[in-house]
Amino acid sequence: QVQLVESGGGVVQAGASLRLSCAASGRTFSNYAMGWFRQAPGKEREFVGATTWSGGGTYYADSVKGRFTISRDNAKITVYLQMNSLKPEDTAVYYCAAGSGSPYVLKAGARYWGQGTQVTVSS
Repeated sequence: QVQLVESGGGVVQAGASLRLSCAASGRTFSNYAMGWFRQAPGKEREFVGATTWSGGGTYYADSVKGRFTISRDNAKITVYLQMNSLKPEDTAVYYCAAGSGSPYVLKAGARYWGQGTQVTVSS
């Protein structure tokens, strides 16, 4: 059974940083893209960014480019989302996601989802 377990959300002030983690288990993810989506209250789920386990590149949404960084620890099968210079508009539930193919394919839809972790940025 595939599991994606997020952690690291919380409440911070604007300008602060947070790091989210996503621990994956239940299958081999070597040919999978792993990434992050977010959903703010009253809005549709939005792609944040994604990467591959093989180091084939990382792709970010324009809204977070330059502020957010995705990294991975292959040994721990864990993907991280480092969020810097947080803004109130970054407030959302952040979801870890996985799917076969490239990060661009993941953007269109994921096969596996985590349960989500809340990030709240106050002004």
